[in-house]
Amino acid sequence: MRRRKAKKIAILPDPRFNEVMVTKFVNNMMFSGKKNLAFKIFYEAMDIVDEKTDEGVTGLETWKKALDNITPSVEVRSRRVGGATYQIPTPVREGRKQSLGMKWLIGYARKRNEKTMAQKLANEVIAAAKEEGAAYKKKEDTLRMAEANKAFSHFRF
Repeated sequence: MRRRKAKKIAILPDPRFNEVMVTKFVNNMMFSGKKNLAFKIFYEAMDIVDEKTDEGVTGLETWKKALDNITPSVEVRSRRVGGATYQIPTPVREGRKQSLGMKWLIGYARKRNEKTMAQKLANEVIAAAKEEGAAYKKKEDTLRMAEANKAFSHFRF
């Protein structure tokens, strides 16, 4: 923006776990302003994760581990130099890392074949925590692409 930086909106923590990250995740997951439904789906998914994983780890801890596993550190951006377009690897800033990880987790959970969204999300979280699944593969592909284009990093803007 030209004039000034946009204000950051303060996000309130969720009612059950008292975590701001959970609220951000639910905000990303929500459709048509139906936040209650999104919270219900998330909490249901965390209960399913609790049941499916071993007793020592809670569903929330598994979810946090899954998010850590799929947050990217580097991404590629297109840049025109001369007549050619190069894919330039750039480090991802902290807020965007979190946002990308959440969007990937939700997006690939939606594409799964289970019956309800809570089951889809729970299974994607469990897979990401074990460093497998589509969201983790997306992170690996992004990292691999950045590695392949490391030669163009001197074009960074």
